Amino acid sequence: MLLLGVIVKQHDGEDRKYMKISIKAKKIVLSPNIKEYVQEKMDMLDKYLGAINVINCDVEIAKDISDQHKGEIFRAEVNLSVSGELIRVEKTEKDLYKAIDKVKDHLVRSIGRYKEIKMDKKRQGTDEKVEESFEV
Repeated sequence: MLLLGVIVKQHDGEDRKYMKISIKAKKIVLSPNIKEYVQEKMDMLDKYLGAINVINCDVEIAKDISDQHKGEIFRAEVNLSVSGELIRVEKTEKDLYKAIDKVKDHLVRSIGRYKEIKMDKKRQGTDEKVEESFEV
């Protein structure tokens, strides 16, 4: 398992914290290109997260060989821990990079849903935990 720490990047003179990302690979070699690609895609989520505090981001990529499929199938899974909640997305594709892209795209939609539900709770005057499951 590879643990990429909190990265502080300077952008236009501002220091900015990025989420802590841990990447785990099963039945696949975790090359520097794959690590960089995952990091790049997860960094893109920052603009959608806004003020949401991400506690942890666990990324797992794997090569699944199943009897039902011909050839290799790649799986990408992300578990995003935010303010006591878990946003989980998993996608499978014949191409690893495509699976990572699909996970990122679906996470953007899930983050949007999460933010809408939190805003609705605030408008209603309750700040209870979100009841809806974000597992896909």
